[in-house]
Amino acid sequence: MTAAREPRDRQGMPRWVPRLLITIVLIVIALFAGYHILDRLRSLIVLVGISFFLSIALEPGVNYLSRKGWKRGLATGLMFLAMVAGVGLFIGLMVPLIIDQVSRLVTKLPEYVDQASEALARFGVDFSSAKLGEAVQNITADLNTFAADIAGSIFGVGQVLLTTVFQLLTIGLFTFYMTADGPKLRRTVCSVLPRERQIEVLKVWEIAIDKTGAYFYSRTLLAGFAAAVGWAVFTVVDVPYALALALWMAVLSQFVPVVGTYLGGALPLLIALLESPGKAIAVLVYVVVYQQLENYLLAPRITARTMALHPAVAFGSAIAGGTLLGVPGTFMALPVAATAQAFVTTYVERHQVVDSPLTEEPPPRPSKEDPRRPAAGG
Repeated sequence: MTAAREPRDRQGMPRWVPRLLITIVLIVIALFAGYHILDRLRSLIVLVGISFFLSIALEPGVNYLSRKGWKRGLATGLMFLAMVAGVGLFIGLMVPLIIDQVSRLVTKLPEYVDQASEALARFGVDFSSAKLGEAVQNITADLNTFAADIAGSIFGVGQVLLTTVFQLLTIGLFTFYMTADGPKLRRTVCSVLPRERQIEVLKVWEIAIDKTGAYFYSRTLLAGFAAAVGWAVFTVVDVPYALALALWMAVLSQFVPVVGTYLGGALPLLIALLESPGKAIAVLVYVVVYQQLENYLLAPRITARTMALHPAVAFGSAIAGGTLLGVPGTFMALPVAATAQAFVTTYVERHQVVDSPLTEEPPPRPSKEDPRRPAAGG
């Protein structure tokens, strides 16, 4: 009996080969087109992602007000206005601080140069005001050219400002509707999924809301307390712009992981140092004491039921978020990492670890009062 053969065309090629080639070409074209579409829409995708994060952060508060009888749209508007007011207050207090301190720094710059030259002269380094003046004269021509270029860059600065305002309005619009229509959005997503997938999606969504909301509100509470205490201390020490500096330190210390405390305390310390060394020492003592008070007394009580991330994981997440999305990514990194950790804890099966010297933890050292410690000579 003759075996059946693959049908061939006139050149002897199997009929499935042209279809395969056409399919490959179409897939390549689709991938190429999809890549360029996503590349063009990258900024919009980032804005939608930021809006989704903000909506998740606001949703616990909106849900709380909704359970108290508020209409969801009105509750969303109230939470949104509170967030905008907080950001506006922070910016409004920081702008005068920056302008004033820069002008003061420029005024006192010759005095600082003379002090630095006296200190460096002990090491044989000539760094006097005269030398600095010669250097300034040498670059005057370059500064004139740069000043001429500034006039041509004004339009570009205005365009960047307009783009930033438009992006902020876009984020605000998406955030409001994603929060106000949260249940409707979830119903729309679940309507295209089978029942089993709906349960999984809603569970992941709930974890994200719980972790992000808990992080946002606990950090906001800690930042508010830190700002109040810092304002009082800076006022007593007589540091200029006490409220602005207290807000700056509170926001950075709470929302930037690991290094936020040092970044937040650097600016008040610098401004206090410009006033007098005694004020700088007082600010440094406050930063150290309050950090210990927060780490061992306040933060464990407020964040006990939120999320626990290893400092290395938090720091790495912040770097990754900042690399991908810049400043917004740094602020979103910790809630996203906590959500991922909760998801892994929920769905990844864990097993008992085998005994090995590589997995053993050192036993705790017994204290002098430990009754289990054997007596000398016993």
